[in-house]
Amino acid sequence: MVLREQEHEPFYIKIDGKWCQIDDAVLRAHPGGSAITTYKNMDATTVFHTFHTGSKEAYRWLTELKKDCPTQEPNIPDIKEDPIKGIDDVNMGTFNISDERSAQINKNFDSLRMKVRAEGLMNGSPLFYARKILETIFTILLAFYLQYQTYYLPSAILMGVAWQQLGWLIHEFAHHQLFKNRYYNDLASYFVGNFLQGFSSGGWKEQHNVHHAATNVVGRDGDLDLVPFYATVAEHLNNYSQDSWIMILFRWQHVHWAFMLPFLRLSWLLQSIIFVSQMPTHYYDYYRKTAIYEQVGLTLHWTWSLAQLYFLPDWSTRIMFFFVSHLVGGFLLAHVVTFNHYSVEKFALSSNIMSNYACLQIMTTRNMRPGRLIDWLWGGLNYQIEHHLFPTMPRHNLNTVMPLVKQFAAENGLPYMVDDYFTGFWLEIQQFRNIADVAAKLTKKIA
Repeated sequence: MVLREQEHEPFYIKIDGKWCQIDDAVLRAHPGGSAITTYKNMDATTVFHTFHTGSKEAYRWLTELKKDCPTQEPNIPDIKEDPIKGIDDVNMGTFNISDERSAQINKNFDSLRMKVRAEGLMNGSPLFYARKILETIFTILLAFYLQYQTYYLPSAILMGVAWQQLGWLIHEFAHHQLFKNRYYNDLASYFVGNFLQGFSSGGWKEQHNVHHAATNVVGRDGDLDLVPFYATVAEHLNNYSQDSWIMILFRWQHVHWAFMLPFLRLSWLLQSIIFVSQMPTHYYDYYRKTAIYEQVGLTLHWTWSLAQLYFLPDWSTRIMFFFVSHLVGGFLLAHVVTFNHYSVEKFALSSNIMSNYACLQIMTTRNMRPGRLIDWLWGGLNYQIEHHLFPTMPRHNLNTVMPLVKQFAAENGLPYMVDDYFTGFWLEIQQFRNIADVAAKLTKKIA
């Protein structure tokens, strides 16, 4: 969860061949928050239909929006960037696909979307999600029992496992993977997210939907903005003087990256508190309307979570329990969510890759090799390519759609990246080292 600055200026998006104006009133009313701004002045046809599969509300909203479309095509400014070769192109990919081929890939992906939907792969199983929720609740209750029996370290580790598994559930309900009615998905996300997990449902969606819409696109995907601790692209180095202490952090970021992974949960907890505290005055109507649900949920979470610490025998045990549970949970989350995208190339906004949704998702995502244990531990996110192509597809269908996605990639000449964990993690480290080398060169110039 990386909270980013909001953009509120009017703009256009193109859907189904029509340019629609997104003014202040439309933008405020958008239930998905700022995700709509990622396709500012771009064609958002495929991403709209992919994100809103089965949503009657979204299509009613689109129908009303099209009524006010301008009769003449608006003047859309070109996106221009002037990268410095050898610096700004480090870790950056290129999108060299002709307009004709890109149009054919888009058409083929539309056919795949229709096939997947016709086969029922977008339908969630209530029994599956009931079982997953009960699994996490049982894990928490078992941790309580071990704590009661004075097995404090095993109890803390079990809580960390529960934190991770709850992370996958808030992710799935925030993607509306089970219910066709958005309201019920939101209620479920408040329960598993705000109440049980301590993560803001709205804060998660505000960041995560943007990430899905513009995966690994510099300047649009907030997950790439890890400064001042890490720089994922050389462009981030321009924000700091070459003799600053931050540049020293960047020079060694590939070394200390792995040591920071366990702190991810603590970071998301803090950002959730900040986001929820600001919801009553948020720019977007939806977050203001749902603020009370999230505030109550988060308050109840910290009530029972702090009560659990209170019943520990002394302060040293409380401190141990707090950090072990949250750091274990943080690492179990982080080693998954950092694998899929930080290990692959990033793209400039001017690369035009956002004109092709399927290419964007496949070329910026790496899968982890599947297996029964990995499927459970990773919450299905080892099928990250499939998840990014079909974000509202329930977890339990990702393995089924994988052969279809592999076939689609092969038939359209697109890569399908899948590796074991250590190979992917090393490629992730190499991406950070590439930018560290650039930082080292820049700082040496003034030495």
